[in-house]
Amino acid sequence: MMDKISEYRVMWVLVFFDLPTETKADKQRYVKFRKNLLLDGFTLFQFSIYIRHCASMENAEVHIKRVNSFLPEYGNVAIMCVTDKQFATIKIFYGRKPLPPDSPGMQLELF
Repeated sequence: MMDKISEYRVMWVLVFFDLPTETKADKQRYVKFRKNLLLDGFTLFQFSIYIRHCASMENAEVHIKRVNSFLPEYGNVAIMCVTDKQFATIKIFYGRKPLPPDSPGMQLELF
């Protein structure tokens, strides 16, 4: 039987985006998209990259559909899912003056 909390079952959803910000309307769409990501539990990972921890691929699909529902009219948005095991292998390199990383928000699960 597969362990319910497995590093191969737990998923991270990464949203990468490149949205136009030339006009005031563009900037408003950018801000609205960003706010919707935050409201759905995503956390800033790097500029234009947001992440969210999900308990399973099924749970990740719910959030992918939600992001799809508020996609902006212009720009590019990519979504990638990786297992917790894969996410743990990320190597992060800093410049000469490292900044403390933002920690993801606390994820609560109701059973």
